[in-house]
Amino acid sequence: MSGDGDFGLLSPVSASPAVAALTSDRAVVAAILDVEAAWASVLDEAGLVPAGSAAVVAQAADDDAFDVASIAERAQGGANPVIPLLADLRLRVKELDASAMAAVHTSLTSQDVLDSALMLLARRVVSALLVEVRSTTTSLAALAEEHAQTLCVGRSLTQHALPYTFGLKAAQWFHGVAAAGRRLESLQLPVQFGGAGGTLASGTVLTEGSSSNPFALADDLAAKLGLADVPAPWHTDRLAVTSLGDALASLTDSFGKIAVDLLFLSRPEVAELGEPLAAGRGVSSAMPQKQNPVLSVLIRSAALQAPGLAAQLHLAAANFNDERPDGAWHSEWQAMRGLLRLALGAAIQLRELAEGLRVFPEAMRRNLDISGPLLLSEAVASSLAPLLGADRGEAKARLQAVVDETLQATAAEQPRIYTKLLREAVPPSKLSDEELTALLEPANYLGEAVEISRRILAAYPEFSHPNPKGADRG
Repeated sequence: MSGDGDFGLLSPVSASPAVAALTSDRAVVAAILDVEAAWASVLDEAGLVPAGSAAVVAQAADDDAFDVASIAERAQGGANPVIPLLADLRLRVKELDASAMAAVHTSLTSQDVLDSALMLLARRVVSALLVEVRSTTTSLAALAEEHAQTLCVGRSLTQHALPYTFGLKAAQWFHGVAAAGRRLESLQLPVQFGGAGGTLASGTVLTEGSSSNPFALADDLAAKLGLADVPAPWHTDRLAVTSLGDALASLTDSFGKIAVDLLFLSRPEVAELGEPLAAGRGVSSAMPQKQNPVLSVLIRSAALQAPGLAAQLHLAAANFNDERPDGAWHSEWQAMRGLLRLALGAAIQLRELAEGLRVFPEAMRRNLDISGPLLLSEAVASSLAPLLGADRGEAKARLQAVVDETLQATAAEQPRIYTKLLREAVPPSKLSDEELTALLEPANYLGEAVEISRRILAAYPEFSHPNPKGADRG
């Protein structure tokens, strides 16, 4: 059935027209054709093929004219899609101008083309991905600033730990995404040109007697494709691929952190945050009352898949035998494209989540108050131990006994009992009632939460505001 294809039915996080446009099989074909057309242009400009060949190849390299399904099926004959696509491209060039066939794939090998095409595909996806990331980080930075003083409870190993601020939580979310985004943005996505065995032998023959050389041709190809030039072919050195995979996986890790926090904080019994509402979103097939946090669910699904795909790239890289590998190279393609799809799909979901996140400070304070003054036990130990007139170890033990006794009471009674026992342990002559009240106020034990948030946002100006003054990152 020619109409059948992979529409992302079982991968809803990446089932987006925006993702498909950049990562579909047709997008791969388009990238391969772009490499071939750019190479023809390089050869034409260097005077190594009949003049005007580049225009003919560019006209023939219209991806809409190619049967992607047929190319995929015929790719089994040569173990890669470049070979059947080239056959079709040569036929189209021949029909237009047979002399221009000299510019098609001359001195290249399939790996040159596909490696360069996948780097080109990655560059296009990364460009779109960073747009989504910047919109997300801008929203997270705004949340951090707006809620710099919004109290909530900090949790450690699932338990209430210390007073915290939602502003700092949002700033830490921002930190993870911005750091991963900066790493991804800094990557060099290189062109590939090495010829059949990585020696540039055919390129040397091609340029013999001309003013050019294979290295200059490779640099020109890189410039035309917007890829990084390289000092040498990298057929079996896959650092460019694994670095891209690691950066994408790190980015989805940062997305996953936000999603897993949202999945907990949006539970009805917690209710500190809520996903943006939209008609038809979050519905259950059996329970009409449910409002499922599906954005977080989809983002987390991507974060759980990405590390395995990055590991596949490393597994392949460690098995690139000889000067051209048998199978390891082929195992990269789906893993790399899968990572690009997941990262971009999740980024689109996260942008919507961050821009429309519903924050409920009252619920945050309600949950903070569950532990009451016990949440200040660390502050109490530091402040009151010197007032007990005993050595520090004994003083801490006495204060721990106060906590232990308090915990025997019901949750509702614990705040009153803890305050009463502390009052009995330290007389008013050493600690006034006003001082005790201040000691047990959560807002007075936030440490440097506000300053930490400020420092995080200041460290990534290109991600904290849409158009930061002085930022020059693209």
